[in-house]
Formats: sequence, C-alpha cells, structure tokens
Amino acid sequence: MSTYRAFEATGVHNLHLVERDLVDPAPGQVRLRVEACGVCHTDVLAIEGLRADPSQPIVPGHEVVGVIDAVGAGVTAWQPGDRVGVGFLNGHCGECEPCRRGDFVNCRNQEQTGTTIDGGYAEVAYARASGLVRIPDGIAATDAAPLLCAGLTTFTALQQGPTRAGALIAVQGIGGLGHLALQYARSLGYRVAAIARGKDKETYARRLGAHEYIDSTTTDAGAELTALGGASLIIATASSGASMNPLVQGLAPNGRLVVVGAAPDPLTIATPDLIFGTRTITGSLTGSSIENEDNLAFTLAHDIRPSTEVMPFTQAMKAYEHMLSGEARFRVVLDTTA
Repeated sequence: MSTYRAFEATGVHNLHLVERDLVDPAPGQVRLRVEACGVCHTDVLAIEGLRADPSQPIVPGHEVVGVIDAVGAGVTAWQPGDRVGVGFLNGHCGECEPCRRGDFVNCRNQEQTGTTIDGGYAEVAYARASGLVRIPDGIAATDAAPLLCAGLTTFTALQQGPTRAGALIAVQGIGGLGHLALQYARSLGYRVAAIARGKDKETYARRLGAHEYIDSTTTDAGAELTALGGASLIIATASSGASMNPLVQGLAPNGRLVVVGAAPDPLTIATPDLIFGTRTITGSLTGSSIENEDNLAFTLAHDIRPSTEVMPFTQAMKAYEHMLSGEARFRVVLDTTA
C-alpha cells in the first residue's frame, strides 16, 4: 500500500476524503495503522475553521488507536506491531523548561493532534514517540479511543489535590466527559453526586456510580451540595460558564472546582466565595502519555468503559455532526477496520 485515505478539514464545516502518499516517519516519530478514532467536541477547532489558517488542510481526530507499522530514526522503545494510542498531546520535546521540570503537559513545543498536526480521521497517523500510549490487552480499540482524551481528562482532574476516601465529589454534566468521571469517582472510593439538567439522566447516573443526584433546573446546585456537607472536589464538564458559577458555594472548606469543560462564556465568581472557605478554582487540560497508561490500567482493573456509538470511518462527517448535535450517547467513535 503506497497511499492511504484521510479526511481533510479546510475552511469552515468542510471535510473531504482524499488519498495521501504513504511516507516514512520522521526521526523520533512512528507511523501507525489506525484502528479507531474518537470524535470529540474539540474537533471543532479543525473542522469549524478555528485555527490560525483554516485554508491549510488538517486531518482532525485526537483519540487515536492503532498498530505501529514503522518507526523513525532514533526510536528505540517502540517496535512495529506494538498496539498504541495517541491523545490530544502529540508528544513532548523533553528539552523546554516545562519538560525539564517534568511538566510534560505544558511542553512549549508540543503539537496538538488533529488541530496543529494531522490526527486520526485517517487510515494512517504519525506521532512523536514521546506521545505514545501503550494499549493493554483486554480492551477494544473502539473502547480505548475515548479513554485517551475524555477518560484521561476526567481521571487526571479527579486527582487534583488531596481528597480523602469517602469525601463528597460532584460531577457536573453527565455527557461524554461526565459519564466517565462518575465511574472513576465511584471506583476511587468517593461519595459521588451527579449534577445535570432535568431528571431524565438520574437513573443512568446512579447506575454509573452516583450516590446523589441534583437536578440543576429545579434547585440551586451549590446549595444542594452544601446541604450534603460540601464537596471536596467538583469536576465541571459542562460547556457553560454560567452553569458553573453557582457551584463554588457548594464547595467544602479548602474545596476545589476543577474546570474541564471549555465554555464560550466566562465564570463570574464572588470573591468572598473564594476567600471564606479558602476555596480554589483551577483548570485541567489532560495528562501525559504515561499518565494515560495509568488511566487505561485503572479502567481495566475497575471495568470502566465509555458508552459509545461506533460508526464506519467513511462516515466521518456524519459522525462529527451527530456528536455536535448533542444527541450522541455519549462518545462517537470511527471504526477504521469496518
């Protein structure tokens, strides 16, 4: 095979299926045959033209699972045949100041898979060796793909700061991120409260591990959390700053609101809500490649799985629009082997 198929994004809301020449991986990179790729809301950056130059074609997709078929010069830890994944961060440089201090997530020279460098809406993908994640046996490619971004994001967020076992943890938003956060939080030994709009998700949220359910359309979520004793940690996954604003009051003393849902509107927080109770608001992007391996090991040990809708690779635009509609339950995955 001297060519491969890929979906290129150009302009605004435009995906084209093209054939590309197969090339050798660059030094420090590997080439992999893609088996599955998750469809994530962050893909709007590529597909809706929210890049510096939308006229330049880019292959979206940053929840990539495949098998290495070639390695570039200088790559020694990975071999053809290895089953690997690539997340949003395409591999740290190891040389900038954040990397030298062990902060690989904030590497200054790191590409973003599917946004600044080609991603996984393709039969073949390329990645830095430092960005690779070993995929363990016992987990299907279509299950592993969403865990590389949505899973890692919430798994890492739940480990922000010391929180004792049995403490109240709240997850706001029961969607692509939140449905995984509930499973992680319950498996980590926390008392878990789910916060969502309406009552329709309550049964599902409790099945995923929620001990408490708060309908934010009929009550003040912050006040409800306070009545439960206050949350040591709140994971905010909804893409709405306004919906996050009331949550700060529901934090216990020294509690932390961790924002993982990117919202177009700002948070508006009363400063006394931070000062009295010594509360904190922080963001959490994702995690490093080795932390992603920890994430996958944890999911296997506790039988955590994403709820997915799997679609053929050739229906990439349909899959993307289904995700964008908000009707997907809860992660859409492209199957390149179908």
